[in-house]
Amino acid sequence: MEHLLQKIAALKAEIVSFQDADAEVFRIKYLGSKGHVKIIMGEMKNVAVENKKEAGQFLNEFKLFAESKYENLKALSNNETPDKLNDIDLTLPADILPLGSRHPISLIKNKIISIFQRLGFTVAEGPEIEDDFHNFTALNLPENHPARDMQDTFYISQNPDWLLRTHTSSVQVREMQKGNLPIRIICPGRVYRNETISARAHCFFHQVEGLYIAENVSFADLKQTLYFFVQEMFGKEVKLRFRPSYFPFTEPSAEMDISCMICEGQGCSVCKKTGWVEILGCGMVHPNVLDNCGIDSNKYTGFAFGMGIERITMLKYQIKDLRLFSENDQRFLKQFTSAV
Repeated sequence: MEHLLQKIAALKAEIVSFQDADAEVFRIKYLGSKGHVKIIMGEMKNVAVENKKEAGQFLNEFKLFAESKYENLKALSNNETPDKLNDIDLTLPADILPLGSRHPISLIKNKIISIFQRLGFTVAEGPEIEDDFHNFTALNLPENHPARDMQDTFYISQNPDWLLRTHTSSVQVREMQKGNLPIRIICPGRVYRNETISARAHCFFHQVEGLYIAENVSFADLKQTLYFFVQEMFGKEVKLRFRPSYFPFTEPSAEMDISCMICEGQGCSVCKKTGWVEILGCGMVHPNVLDNCGIDSNKYTGFAFGMGIERITMLKYQIKDLRLFSENDQRFLKQFTSAV
């Protein structure tokens, strides 16, 4: 009995001096299933029969003392919570979070779309995995046509009739097949060609192609459309010229050059010392393409053009290495945070 009373006195002194204000810590240590109160209550079995009544009174008193201390700690914790919240000044401005930036390719793509939308063009999109007909045959490139060698194609090995599109002209074919004339669309998107990666070439890049089909469309309409685009994109002081060219899906065909933005026409490595940079190919839609898509080539004519977004972006921002666009270097991308 004397030993039990000594233990109770020691635990009472320990509880009085308990410093941790966390009520849950106190509950686990003293009132939990393995706490001191449970353990000392279990010592009743060692007390002599004639002393059990007196021992029970001391133990019950000790248990109530411990529970009272626990309730006081809980009340203290609840009272402190509002004070802790008041330590935070909710009127202060929040921490500034770092802002990302639009990718330069996205900036230029959106600007190109905006320019042509003002001329009445709408945006059309299509799949990046295409079949041979939409990517080649419908565009006047039948099987074994030598012009197919102009493009190094990624074919899907399980089915050689399917491939990663080499241009967004396949979207134009799909739109022409719908037969909703007249057609005035631009087709932005990613394309793929099996080329060696360098400062001027990549195995994937982005294009915007345009198509306008209606009655009595002429090459003059094409030239005026592209004149407007160049002036809106690069400014009215930029010079441009058309050169005859060859594309199997247009006839006649041309390439359009602008004066080099980097050297201002004086000659540099980007323009190969000529002072001119080619930015797009264009021409009148070949009658065979119209017929392949179910459009009467005797009634309707149209023009088409296509440009690489990377090429336009490099000229606009004077970037000399194409690989920068796909390396995700934050030092490069952050330069376009405020670009418009």
